[in-house]
Amino acid sequence: MANKRDYYEILGVNKNVTDDELKKAYRKLAKKYHPDANPDNKEEAEEKFKEVSEAYEVLSDPQKRRMYDQFGHDGPQGFGGGTGGPGGYYSYTSSGFDGFGDFGDLGDIFSSFFGGGAGFGGRAGNRQRAANGPRKGRDLQYNLDITFEESYLGVKKEITINRNEECKTCHGTKAKPGTHAVTCKACGGKGTVTQTVSTILGQMQTTKTCSVCHGEGTIVEEKCPDCKGKGTVSRNVKIEVNIPAGIAHGQTVVLKGEGEAGSKGGVNGDLYIVVSVRNHKIFKRQGENVICNIPITFTQATLGATLEIPMVDGQKESYKIPEATQPGTKFVIKNKGFKMVNNNWRGDFIFTVSVEIPKRLTAEQRELLTKLAKTMNEQPPVRKKGIFG
Repeated sequence: MANKRDYYEILGVNKNVTDDELKKAYRKLAKKYHPDANPDNKEEAEEKFKEVSEAYEVLSDPQKRRMYDQFGHDGPQGFGGGTGGPGGYYSYTSSGFDGFGDFGDLGDIFSSFFGGGAGFGGRAGNRQRAANGPRKGRDLQYNLDITFEESYLGVKKEITINRNEECKTCHGTKAKPGTHAVTCKACGGKGTVTQTVSTILGQMQTTKTCSVCHGEGTIVEEKCPDCKGKGTVSRNVKIEVNIPAGIAHGQTVVLKGEGEAGSKGGVNGDLYIVVSVRNHKIFKRQGENVICNIPITFTQATLGATLEIPMVDGQKESYKIPEATQPGTKFVIKNKGFKMVNNNWRGDFIFTVSVEIPKRLTAEQRELLTKLAKTMNEQPPVRKKGIFG
């Protein structure tokens, strides 16, 4: 997978491409590389066609595109504890290309371009084959709010979602226990009906979805009493989510198979956890670095001092600043920043000192500062007169 070309490069577009520009680029390349358009070089064309189709299938889906932009082809693998795959909770996969059912009028374009042959027998046929086959369950999204410290350290959260699960009574068949769906007599189980229409150009055949079984090919005469013939029931489910250390605001954790139930043997959908990280009063994040302002006194800046710097994890780090430290000076504590997700590399902790001037002085402090000022031959700045006097 590491040798795969970048999807944007495959389609000849940049990362800021709009949906319309993406579709236009895909249509152009799909026509160019379709095997039927390359009879002399069919095998190579087919490989390019598949590559182009896979790239478009991922980039045309907002959720998959965001995951691809975030993690690339491989996805953030290695966070165990989840379900549904080696990537655990934090995983990303791009499914293979399957027909033109999801691309609107693109099926018609190919049908017209290639005369309806080579597997492009019309959108109705493509859609019906997909409808009668296994269907993946619907993906779900959950917005999770975490603290700055939790994003730094990682955290386990228990969330509650509502989803449609397979009915335990009928096991998704939609039929009452002891009964089963019967073949639709109107379409003979095909899910489509073909009509012949006479026109001035002769007789033409049209195929449309069966209005009796609504494309299912079967009819449930006695519906399941628990799911009312839906095959699924709505339930509230508690799920434990493992949020990895280093996750940033707006990033996504994917729980494979934790979406809604599939049908006709299809796999369950996925659950996308979109993470929001709250702002912190003291710390800020910049890339993988932690940024912080540390106030120091006039004497600490002048004479130098050993400071106790608070860390994000609640610990304190001793750091010695030199004498004559100027306000605004930055200091770096290495490897105390955020851990990079799916990597052991860490950023740094960068703090900037600001010198605080005391607002009130005791008589003794004032006397000492006055003596100091005299030794340094200081005098107050001369206030210049304005241009009017």
